[in-house]
Amino acid sequence: MNTYFFTREQFVDRPVAGVFSFFADARNLEFITPPWLRFHITTAGPIRMERGARVDYRIRLRGVPVRWTSEILEWSPPYRFVDVQVRGPYRLWEHTHEFFEVAGGTLVRDEVRYALPMGRLGEIAVRRFVAKDVARIFEYRRDALASRLARDARPLTTAPHEPPLRSRRP
Repeated sequence: MNTYFFTREQFVDRPVAGVFSFFADARNLEFITPPWLRFHITTAGPIRMERGARVDYRIRLRGVPVRWTSEILEWSPPYRFVDVQVRGPYRLWEHTHEFFEVAGGTLVRDEVRYALPMGRLGEIAVRRFVAKDVARIFEYRRDALASRLARDARPLTTAPHEPPLRSRRP
């Protein structure tokens, strides 16, 4: 099984506590998830975000309805939390959210580690469309977060010679 990595960083001109607070409210996922995924939380609210919390939702991946459950593995306000998919389309999905105090605001870093099921077919899917879809979802998220939290948010991108997607065999 190949494991893939995606990293995105973004500067937000708001204090770290406020940015973390935005992410700590599960309802805000709907604001930063692209409309083409038709994201909808199905867990009854309010959802108390903490270690062990689970959030159920529905999405559409390339038109196919999918149920997804995430669980919070780590919860370290206001600097970090980690969620994993416990039910959904991926063999592995681990999303680390980090928030760093920097001059004038907060650096938001998303790191995703993922793998698909179905062996070789999954690998072909990653190369053909999954990696592009993940990047596209996080591009939308970057823009949505910027419009929600800051007037002057600017993305901090990876150097051109270092692609945001890397693969390695465990």
